[in-house]
Amino acid sequence: MKNIDLLTRFCSRLVAIERRSVLTKECYRFEIKRFLKYLEVNNILLCDADADVLTNYIVMRNKGEGIESRSVAKAISALRSFFRFAIDEGIVRENPAELLESPKRKRKLPQVYDKKTIEEFLNLIDTSTPQGCRDRSLFELIFSAGLRVSEASALNLRDIDIKEGMAKVKGKGNKERIVLFGKIASSRLIAYLNESRPILAGTVNKSPALFIGRNGKRLSRKGIWKNYMKIALIAGTSSRIHTLRHSFATSLLAGGADLRTVQELLGHADLSTTQIYTHVDTAILRENHRRYLPRLSSEM
Repeated sequence: MKNIDLLTRFCSRLVAIERRSVLTKECYRFEIKRFLKYLEVNNILLCDADADVLTNYIVMRNKGEGIESRSVAKAISALRSFFRFAIDEGIVRENPAELLESPKRKRKLPQVYDKKTIEEFLNLIDTSTPQGCRDRSLFELIFSAGLRVSEASALNLRDIDIKEGMAKVKGKGNKERIVLFGKIASSRLIAYLNESRPILAGTVNKSPALFIGRNGKRLSRKGIWKNYMKIALIAGTSSRIHTLRHSFATSLLAGGADLRTVQELLGHADLSTTQIYTHVDTAILRENHRRYLPRLSSEM
């Protein structure tokens, strides 16, 4: 079977059988395409690819591109999945990727915004234009509901219940969950739907997407990121839109929400993923302690 056909069948399996998301499928497709090219260049048959061959491939990626532990772990995960597929196809008998040890991922404390920074960021958006009105509504919703960019992009009109302040989103692994958003986000959504979206949609467009661009089509993840970047440059804030989601989680915990609630709202499959925000909150406490204890000491 030709590599291109093998890759197509593998990607179909990822979606149909392993129930992987579109983003994961694309990530794995890119990785396995590179791996198959590596085998071809080195005149190695897929059936002869053992753990040593896979190790040499990972070392080549690491030395040539300087990929970090997180990318190495993703590459190994893709190889494991691919060789499971190859076994089912009768191409290989064993999965050599199972012998590879994934590196431990170093968890960095995510950057978060305080309330003032978020307000200043959002207030920089020019809401006098249809695009600005949309972006204000979009970023208010991302922060208020703790959405991933892909989740915000995938929202349809039918997924939003403005009266109840609720939305149905599809997260990683196509898992659906209900998220909540506040009154400010609700009012911004109403303004966008009543005033700006009809202008962006035009007279003939019937896109089901909640957030659309000038052409009336769904606003893509890349489009959202570009619009965010323009504002972030002016505000002098982080270029990572995910910071809004981090800030949402940290604000909830700081306000007294329990971890399980935050886990459900964020759509984390594992509670350990949510626990990183407790460290962020601790870091904030330490900073406040450092800043204010000297003042308290001087007054005693």
